Amino acid sequence: MQIWQAVILGLVQGLTEFLPVSSSGHVAFFQGIFGINEDSIALFFTIILHLGTLVAVCVVFWKDILELFKKPFKTLGYLVLASIPAAVTGLIFELCDLAGVLLSRQNMGLVLSVFFLVTATVLFVTEMVVKRRQNELPLCMKTVLPMGFAQAFAVLPGISRSGSTICAGTLAGCRSEEVAKFSFLMSIPVILGSFLIELAAGLYKGEIQQNFADGGATLGWSVALGFLVSAIAGLFAIKVMLKVIKKANYKWFSLYLVLMSITCLVLHFTYFN
Repeated sequence: MQIWQAVILGLVQGLTEFLPVSSSGHVAFFQGIFGINEDSIALFFTIILHLGTLVAVCVVFWKDILELFKKPFKTLGYLVLASIPAAVTGLIFELCDLAGVLLSRQNMGLVLSVFFLVTATVLFVTEMVVKRRQNELPLCMKTVLPMGFAQAFAVLPGISRSGSTICAGTLAGCRSEEVAKFSFLMSIPVILGSFLIELAAGLYKGEIQQNFADGGATLGWSVALGFLVSAIAGLFAIKVMLKVIKKANYKWFSLYLVLMSITCLVLHFTYFN
């Protein structure tokens, strides 16, 4: 992996983690374009990209994060509850190495095409529904549980985590401002959990040590720049998404994902195989 590729992947990760277009799908797409195999890419680099987006959400929502630990801990309880489905599905996904199967070069184009299209459809339907009614429910069990299950579904590459949770909460009738804030807070345990699991697994297997032994200074620069770009891009994406959610204006993201779906389908037959 070259340094310029690391910068691009950092930019892609930072933007797509919070925009409703799927970070896992886009990172996999660009790795495929660059010819970077999942086995050959530095594990520590991918971990650091996630850490960059975690820093971004913590910078924007630090006051809300502190509020979680003040009585009566209601929002904290909702956050724990909403994180359970994703934790269970994520663990199963990791143990069965489903990501390796779905994102193999032979399957990647077709898989991303299908799931990008699913995300596009969900975004489009949500905008149509929201424009026809008012959302008035506060954050409650009726809105939190759908968001939790939507986040679990988003372990699939091409299914947007932010898009799924925001659409689920919105369709459940929750107010846009509360959906937005809670969706971003939901990303913290998911990103942190993924970071810790990948870090522990990489150190235990010796893969991270081997990555640095093989990559040397180039990997060091890639890690540093990837982290920085991911964090900055993540900050930008959060600001954009907060404005988008207020207006429930998802159609342009939906159209973009339809184009991405078509592109992946074409590449499946012409380039990835």
